[in-house]
Amino acid sequence: MGFNISLSGIGASQKDLNTTSNNIANANTFGFKESRAEFGDVYSSSIFSNSKTTTGGGVQTSTVAQQFHEGSSIYTNNPMDLRISGSGFFAVADDKLQPQNNSLTRNGAFHLDKDNQIVNSEGQYLLGYQVDQETDQVTSYESQALKVPDQFGQPRESQNIEIGVNLPASAPAKDPAKFDFNDANTYNKSTSLTMYDSLGQPYKMTTYYVKDNGGSPELDAEGNPIAPVGTDAENRWAVYYTVTDATGEKAVDVNMTPEGDGEVATGDANGPISAGHQGHYMDFNTDGSVRSINNGNPIVTQPLGLPEDEGGAGLEMNGANAEQTLSINFDEPTQYAAPFEIRRFNEDGATTGYLAKVDIDSKGSIVATYSNGENVTLGRVGMVRVPNEQGLVSKGGTQWVTSQDSGAAIWGEATQGAFGAVKSGTLEQSNIDMTQELVDLITAQRNFQANSRALEVDNQLQQTILQIR
Repeated sequence: MGFNISLSGIGASQKDLNTTSNNIANANTFGFKESRAEFGDVYSSSIFSNSKTTTGGGVQTSTVAQQFHEGSSIYTNNPMDLRISGSGFFAVADDKLQPQNNSLTRNGAFHLDKDNQIVNSEGQYLLGYQVDQETDQVTSYESQALKVPDQFGQPRESQNIEIGVNLPASAPAKDPAKFDFNDANTYNKSTSLTMYDSLGQPYKMTTYYVKDNGGSPELDAEGNPIAPVGTDAENRWAVYYTVTDATGEKAVDVNMTPEGDGEVATGDANGPISAGHQGHYMDFNTDGSVRSINNGNPIVTQPLGLPEDEGGAGLEMNGANAEQTLSINFDEPTQYAAPFEIRRFNEDGATTGYLAKVDIDSKGSIVATYSNGENVTLGRVGMVRVPNEQGLVSKGGTQWVTSQDSGAAIWGEATQGAFGAVKSGTLEQSNIDMTQELVDLITAQRNFQANSRALEVDNQLQQTILQIR
């Protein structure tokens, strides 16, 4: 009996040593969770024995339980390195076409493979959800492999230009009729942006601002200049536009007044004309606020690609939409005693974009930045939890699978409900305490030695009994 008790103690001590050694060996394993050997005594009795004098039968290993408390953080420069701050697991699948066959992990060291899929070091696919681009909400909790396309979007021609500007009240006045975009002395300020045709070809669009000096190219029936309508010259600016193609900078006329059928016609007498170049006016009040823009009419350019004799700008568009026009909207322009300032200068066109950067926010949203300036939410990292973490079955590689004891997987989003937040550029280290593990190692070693000594003493007693004559 004594032999069996000592042997069970040695076996338990060996199990404790193995568990502690495994913890120490995985000190640098990302997402590793320490294990703890838990033991129970062996005790048996019967109706023929006295429970008050019965000794135990040794020790047995009840379980090797993993401890799922969080490990410390290690910060990296890789945005694909993820850490869960709080409860939850990432889900990874061996086959991207079978996401239902997945494993759970806290190891967030991911990267892009040759197909731009998000994978871990074992080539398993990170699972997540689709996101609605308009509402930024998950459309379905049906998991799928996450991918970051290296290209995004078909070309989109520019249609709307939005401008926010302050024009300096102290700017010297000039004659709009003498405007020449090749002569910087004929205008006060200019600014440019890149716009696109229907094939994604970029062009430089330039806006020129000329403070009116009171001159007018228009004459009445007697040949006298007509004063600007409804304003004084000190509070009026003329605005002209050009677009530059491969052959150089070309003037783009502005259509001025709507016709009866809703179309827009050129040649409004209220607009400034210089060398045949049609612009429009902006009038300001004495407090610097805008009074009117183009006399309240929409600002629409002539077709960019049509020849000049057909009412177009004559740009070389190489097969793109020749009838492309630009609708120009000013967002509360001002004329203050302050420097010239562009507060907004945007357009809605785009060329094909190439992947430039990937960011992942605390909700797990994967936001890709492309070379065309587009920021696209490609999906959201899926989060999983189970009712009983201790019931998870370890499969190695810092991964677990659900079991009947753990309960079914519960899918959700980071920062929602009981799920923790996702930290990009951070990894979760092993949660072991090296000091405690070394103390446990010494304790397990002493227990092993003590049980070995007990076995040795029991052996000596047996030898002594056998030698009695």
